[in-house]
Parts: sequence; C-alpha cells; structure tokens
Amino acid sequence: MTTELSLADLAMLTAGASMWRTAAVPEAGIPALSMADGPMGVAGARIDERDVSMLTPAPVALGASWDAALVEKVGRLVGGEAVRRGVDLMLAPNVNLARSPLAGRAFEYFSEEPLLCGTLGAAWVQGCQASGTGAVAKHLVCNDSETARDSMNAVVDERTLREVYLLPFEMAAEAGCAGMLTAYNKVNGSWCAEAGDIVQAIAKDEWRYPGVFMSDWFGTHSTAGSLLGGLDLEMPGPARFLGARSAAAVRDRAVPLARLHDAAGRVAATARRFAAGKAPPMPEAQATALLAEAAAAGFTMVRNVGAMLPLDPRRFGRIAVIGPNASAPCFQGGTFAKIALKPDAILPLDALRARFGDAVIGYEPGVDPQPKLPRMPVAPARALGDGCAQGMTIDYFDNVAFDGAPVLSETRDTNSLTWFHGVHEAGALQCAAGTRASGTFTPARSGEHVFHVGGTGALRLLLDGVEVYRRDGELAPGDVMGRLKSGDADCVAVPLQEGRAMEVVVELRYTAARCQGLWYGVRGPGGALEMMARALRLAESADAVILVVGETSDASVESKDRPDTRLPAEQVALIEAVCAANPHTVIVTNVGHAFDTPWDHLAQAVLHCWYPGQEFGPALAQVLAGDREPGGRMPVTIACDEGDYPALSLRPDAQGDLHYSDGVRVGYRGLAAKGIAPRHAFGSGFGYATFSLGDAAATPGEEGGWVVSLTVRNTGTRAGAEVVQVYRTVPELTLVAFAKVGLQPGESRTVGIPVAARRLQTWRDGWRNLDGPVELLVGRASDDLPLSVSVTAA
Repeated sequence: MTTELSLADLAMLTAGASMWRTAAVPEAGIPALSMADGPMGVAGARIDERDVSMLTPAPVALGASWDAALVEKVGRLVGGEAVRRGVDLMLAPNVNLARSPLAGRAFEYFSEEPLLCGTLGAAWVQGCQASGTGAVAKHLVCNDSETARDSMNAVVDERTLREVYLLPFEMAAEAGCAGMLTAYNKVNGSWCAEAGDIVQAIAKDEWRYPGVFMSDWFGTHSTAGSLLGGLDLEMPGPARFLGARSAAAVRDRAVPLARLHDAAGRVAATARRFAAGKAPPMPEAQATALLAEAAAAGFTMVRNVGAMLPLDPRRFGRIAVIGPNASAPCFQGGTFAKIALKPDAILPLDALRARFGDAVIGYEPGVDPQPKLPRMPVAPARALGDGCAQGMTIDYFDNVAFDGAPVLSETRDTNSLTWFHGVHEAGALQCAAGTRASGTFTPARSGEHVFHVGGTGALRLLLDGVEVYRRDGELAPGDVMGRLKSGDADCVAVPLQEGRAMEVVVELRYTAARCQGLWYGVRGPGGALEMMARALRLAESADAVILVVGETSDASVESKDRPDTRLPAEQVALIEAVCAANPHTVIVTNVGHAFDTPWDHLAQAVLHCWYPGQEFGPALAQVLAGDREPGGRMPVTIACDEGDYPALSLRPDAQGDLHYSDGVRVGYRGLAAKGIAPRHAFGSGFGYATFSLGDAAATPGEEGGWVVSLTVRNTGTRAGAEVVQVYRTVPELTLVAFAKVGLQPGESRTVGIPVAARRLQTWRDGWRNLDGPVELLVGRASDDLPLSVSVTAA
C-alpha cells in the first residue's frame, strides 16, 4: 500500500536513484533494489573485465536446446550469481524475436518462434526468481532489430502484435516476472515507454499483470506521456522526466493521483518482494557442469555423413585442428550486457588437445582470428601494486592537457575500455578531460605492424614518444553513444624490428557525456596467404580435420545490424580449401544467428554451436568425442537464399517506419506459406541416437485444450533425446506444442503433449477459435511432419 506516502515520496519512487539502483523509503519499509544487465550472466556495472561472472550459453543456444527444464536451471544459476553479486533484479530474459537474420542482437533472442521463445523465457524467469532474484523481461515490444532503434517506428497489425510479438511477454507475465523493460523504439507511432494501448490496456488491464514497467536506460521522452502510458519507473537515476516532475504533473492535473499511486505501488511491491529471501548461489562445480551440459544441449548437428561423428581416434589417428575460432572463440556477443569471462576459460583448441591427446597433430588458424580489433599484448608502463603483469596502464586526467597527476590510475588487460558517468570512478569526470593508455610492446617478428585506435573523442597514438597517428575534434554529446557502440577504429602501419621493445601511448581527449570509450590493438606481420598455406599443409597431412569457424563478439552488437548473412569471405575460402584438401572434415560453426551455409555439403559433418558460453571448449571436446550428445535443434530457419527470408532488411523508410509486412508469417511460417524449402528447417537437427515416431492420437485436455499422444522409440544404440513438435496447419503452419523426450537405447514410451486452447485460436478483434476441424501435424521439424491428427477448437 502507498496511501501513507507523501506526494514527494510517491514521485521519488518513479525514478531510479542512480544508474543501477531504485529509490528507497525506509520509514515505509520500501528498500532500494540493485539491478544488473543480462541475460547471459550478471553484467558488471563498470563494464570491467575484472568483474568476472559465470557466462551461460546465449539465448539462441538455449533456444536450440528446446529444453525448458534445462533453461530453468540456467535461470536459477544466473539468479544465484546475482545473489552473490548483491543484485536484486536482472534485466533479463530478452524475449524479442529473431525476425531477421541480420538483427544485431539475434543471439540474445531464443528463437524466431514466439511459442518457443515464450516457453523458454518463462522457464528462465521461474528459475531466476527461485533464487530470490527478480527477472525483468525485455524489451517491450518489437525491439527485434538495432538499426535506428532509438527512433524507428515498428508498424505492425494487431493480430501480428498479439499472436507473435506480445506472446512471449504474456507468457513471462504468467510466469510472474518481476517487471518488464520498455523498448527504445516506437510501435504504431507511440514510444514504447508511452504506449498505453500496450502497457496499460493490454498488459495491466487485460493480462492483470501486477509487475513494474520500467524504461530502458535513457528511454523516456516525457513526463505525462510516460505516466499516462503506464510507465512506472524511469531508469536510470537521477530523474530526467519522472521523479519530482511526476509530483508536478499531478499538481498540474496532467496526471491523476491514482496513476502515481499505481506506479509507486508497483515499484514498492517489487522492492518488498525481491529485497530479501535470497537462496544461496549454485556451487561452482555444479554450475560449471551445468554450463557444459547446457552448451552441448544446444549444439545442433545438421550433417554427419558416414557417421564421421563421434570422432574415433582408432579410425582417424591424426586429427588436425584448423580455424580461427578454435583459439579465439566467440563465447558471447558484444552488447553492454557483455559478461566478464573468467580468465582461465578453456579454449576449444586446448580442450580438444586434452581430450584427443596425441591424435591432435597440430593447429593453424588459417585466417586472422581477430579481423576487426586485435589484442594489444603489452606490459604495463608502470607497476601500480595491483598485481597485473600485462595490459595497459590507464591514467585518467581532469583536463585535456594531461597536466598534473592523474586523478585515477589502473592496469587494464583489455583492448576496449568503457566508462559510464556515476558507475566507473572516472565517470565522475563530467568535463573536458583526457585518458592516457600506455604500455611496452615487444614485436615478435620484424615487419609492418598495423596499430588500431578508436574512441569517443580526439585521439593520438605515440610510439617511443613519436606521434604516428592523430585525429582532432571532440564528438558532440549526442554522437558519443553511436561512436561507442560502433567500435570502429582507425589504422596506421608502422615498420618494427623483432625484439625491440617500445613504449605505446594512446591518448583520448573528450568532452562531457554520459559515457566514454577507448579501444586499441596491434596486428603483426604475416599475411593471409601464408596463414592459408600453413592450414592447407596441415589438413593434407591429417586423417581428419576439425575446422572451427565463426564470428568475433563485435559481429553481434547493440545499435547495429549486420549487412548480410554470410561468414567473412576469407573464412568461406578457408572452408572450401580445407574440405578440398581433406574430405574428412568436421565444420564447427560459432555463430549467433541464422547465416548462409552454401558450403555445408563440402564437409562430412557440420555442427552449429551458436554462442555457447564459458564451457564451449569442454562441451565441444565431449560432443566430438561422443561423451555427450549434440542435443540441439534449429531455433531459427536457415534459408537457401537471403531473398527467401520473410523479413530481411531492417532499415526504416524515409519516415522512420519499419513495416512488419511479413505479419504473423515470420521465419519458417513465411517459407512454408510460399512453398519455399529451407536449407535447414526450423526444429531440424539430430544427435547420435536415432528415433521413430508413431501412433499419433488426440484426446481432450484441460480448459478446452487437447493432448496429442504418440509413441516415441529410441531405435539406436545410444541414449539420447528427440524433440517432438506439433504444428497446426491453418491459417499458416504454426508451432503449437513441443516436448523433449529422453530415452535409453531400445526404450519406447507413449508421450502426451498438451496443446493449450489458445494455440487453436487467432486474433480477430478478440481471441476466436479456428473454424472447423484443425489438422495438427506431428514430427521432428517444420519440414518433417509425417503424423497427423484432427481436433476441433472447443
């Protein structure tokens, strides 16, 4: 209850107190809540590589598991990590949809299918909140792309909005999530933070959802508009539009007092619900085992000619490991929710060497593992007593002339720095200021070295005191975030001598803004032709090749979508050359979204690993060796051609509108409606076990639903799991239920899969039953549905 609160206290509760905390009213028993970003773990508020946390598989990898029980355990792990870190609310899960394969944050989405996304999102919520940590589902709604996300207007019809894009949020609400985070974009002309027809009319009034609605960071645009649209909490603090201005709006009769009570009451109820009652974190050994299990559960095998996998060293005595992602894997994407990975995370290459021993005869990357921003392997310019033996010495100054002593110094073993106002200690420098990074670099080879440098202001690069690069001119405050998110760097080539140590200094001068960033790196000599030649010689000398290709974390970022669905051209050339040199090749992909795979027929086996989190290496070695099953099924569709995707381009038109013209026919639905065969269908994939399905039937279920039953038999010699999928055929092919069924060799089981009544309805000015008998197809994938039953909506 908030009736005892003053108008000032009510208003105070509608805005954050700081970057990551809500306001408190201790005398009313309303504590402050601490928040952190997710969903792949607990992101450090400072965006600092030293704030290490457990890194789970990305949502797309969890989506590939099709396993709600497993995802609930992962949510529980993250909730426990939040308890360990003193965090009360996680900004997760992300239940937007992978509408287009170009979406920059597609790796953060469970699937292109709303039912799969909603089911797994709800499971994650329940697991996280079992630890006493609140889950805030994001981003409400249609934040399914990054291009112009701060201004674009998603134009979407009501049926599509209800059946597709709101469904995962509705399921998160039914799971009792703590809150929902409104998106930056507009929907049908209204900012999401002011979208009363969605937040107020649907979520609060229709769903009767009691949780708190908060803005994405700096995502508010008005006072009365936000409050009347149903927003309860503006983040971050200090307030820009709500807070004290909420009280003024009530006094001016622009906002009813009852609306302020509703907003403050939701914030207060959430604070009381999640400030206490915490469960202990998961023990580290148990958590590590779970993360390896979860990674393998999402590995999706789409090709295995001649049962090449599992790899048997008795059959393939000499195994070559090739590819950039074996030594420089992409554990996660590059958003502000990036998790600081533990420094001793086992690389795929090291795990493969440990598992296969002397059978691994060598490794070659074949192409540059860090094509955009290489590392800066330096020793600190001076010792700071922090025990760091490598990395740059970072000095922060409160002036642009670098006069006097720095106000803060630290050693940072990273090639990319970000600091926010009010979070990082240097964020207090809200003035014209400067940052200097310095270290000692010793070239391993003589020749031309390319230095990369980028940042949110004017830049200088000095080698042994000599300026070799300069970019003048500070960015205007409105340009800083775009520069930071793009991560683009400039380059300069300098000839260096092997073994001759030199001082590297990078200087950044900037004006006041809410965040700043500096990034740098160096690439030594050794051209592409030389790397490719070494890789091919190794491939030719081996009995089998494990070829690990994929992305770097800067391939999936906030505020930028991809230009195409292809792997880098040099990686495609490597795939083609290695497969020609050795036909016994296993291609392992490390990509976080649907992507073009016209080369997959060249290899004997293909395994899609997505972004698998910190246990990528051990999980990969275990799956390739046959210690674990590759348990994944496709969470997205891979089309034969980019033009086949129902939605591809994510660029708004001249008016800023992005038309969701694919309607409800997103992903596999659109291809099926047009009779277009995919390269890899939604739901497809297989493990080492084999299964048969038969004897499908349907019987009435609870609350007007149905239960589809069938017999599932493990026909192989290994234990494994099959994902049984049920689709309706009208008005378009649509997933209505699924179950993951684990069986021992030779075991047979009758499985009942509930189909909720809502799954047999469509939106026509209200939820309406589908007309007449509805055919339900049952099988293993959207293009492999051999069984059918007929039901009638109640």
